[in-house]
Amino acid sequence: MEQAVFPRGFLWGGATAANQCEGAWDVDGRGASVPDHLTRGGADAPRRLTTTFESGETYPNHRGVDFYHTYAQDIALLAEMGMNCLRLSISWSRIFPNGDDPNPNEAGLAFYDRVFDACRENGIEPLVTISHFEMPYSLVERFNGWESRELIGAFERYARTVIDRYHEKVRLWITFNEINFGLLDYGTVQTTSLVRGFEGPMAEVKATPQQRFQAVHHQLVASARVIAWGHATYPNLRFADMGHFCLDYPASCRPKDVLESQRRRRMLDWYCMDVHVRGAYPAFAPRLWNELGVELQVAEDDLDDLKAGTVDFHTLSYYCSGIVGEHESPVSAEGMGFVGSKNPYLPATDWGWQIDPDGLRYLLNEVYDRYQTPVMVVENGLGAADSVEEDGSIHDDYRIRFLEQHVRALAEALRDGVDVRGYTWWGPFDLVSASTGEMHKRYGFVYVDLDDDGNGSGERLRKDSFYVFQKIIATNGACLM
Repeated sequence: MEQAVFPRGFLWGGATAANQCEGAWDVDGRGASVPDHLTRGGADAPRRLTTTFESGETYPNHRGVDFYHTYAQDIALLAEMGMNCLRLSISWSRIFPNGDDPNPNEAGLAFYDRVFDACRENGIEPLVTISHFEMPYSLVERFNGWESRELIGAFERYARTVIDRYHEKVRLWITFNEINFGLLDYGTVQTTSLVRGFEGPMAEVKATPQQRFQAVHHQLVASARVIAWGHATYPNLRFADMGHFCLDYPASCRPKDVLESQRRRRMLDWYCMDVHVRGAYPAFAPRLWNELGVELQVAEDDLDDLKAGTVDFHTLSYYCSGIVGEHESPVSAEGMGFVGSKNPYLPATDWGWQIDPDGLRYLLNEVYDRYQTPVMVVENGLGAADSVEEDGSIHDDYRIRFLEQHVRALAEALRDGVDVRGYTWWGPFDLVSASTGEMHKRYGFVYVDLDDDGNGSGERLRKDSFYVFQKIIATNGACLM
């Protein structure tokens, strides 16, 4: 096969979220966020949301993997791997503990100054997500999260504060993480936080279509306003959206199954992306609203705001795929609440996520054909239970195989003509799982010695995959071709 097609300047990196790695949840003036109210879960016990902190319960996001104190060591390890990009998020609660305080928390702002300085010192470009599955819990108690238009102004102020502070250190910004999850009950807790007063398992949180679509509208308007202001104030900055690509193949060639696959893709993929990239709701939106009983409340200037605040590039996450159809009831895909049912042609991880590298090439072609906008894959990875050998080595051939397959698929998409600018692996070091709250569902190239209850030394160990990704980066992918 010919040499790698990755262009010079391609961004190779890792991706994290503040609430899953930082810890220090109540340190230096930080307020509680929604993930701080989630208990530990697992295969037999889902994560629960509690309005107070219950004695005897484990809240894994409180400690994370202590990135708040180990950031310099962790960033140095990423640089050793050769990474030139780190996607990370800012904790809204660390900057405004209640979400809309009169003044920002200087200790929180200073922390991210140190983090971004460490990135620059190590030759790493920060790619910063302003809101990544994290909201000050106070905004839930007072406004029920994004159901209220009040949050548009609160988010604008928060976003302007951090962009003003870091515009000389951070060039690439993402407004919201996986915003399209807000259209599903699956995303109600962490994406739109419509959970005022709720206590119980995450999966039992319910919101009406009216609430979900209205909340996402508020996020889309907030995103557009921030981007329009950012472009006008700091023309050198670049802004992106971020969506989880819910890739569902038709269960058969029966036309009804093909139409069902198209319907799902329109709602879960194109609906939000069209607004971010094109500046307007897609033509199919009115029928979708009507069928779901949604009467979107649109303020006078909202549509103008959406048009004025379009993105410069598009980012997405991709982990797995499923199948959908009307004519039968395919086997449910355990653990994949955001995609369809099991595909008999694909293997799956221990958590039930089906491994489909060809799907990455397929979706990149679909996205680029639709928008002709530069794209980055900012989340892709494999969660697995790793074992540490007596000599401290970790042999994760399964992760290496997943990585190599998906990088090859990325190279094929580039050959297809897709303008792919970067690839950031989800969880370059182990962190707390967002869906289960576990540590033993590990994604990292770097092992973090902590168990599901937060016990352990916190020591960082290089896995075999660390050295494989190091070689991929050093050869710009040529070692796989």
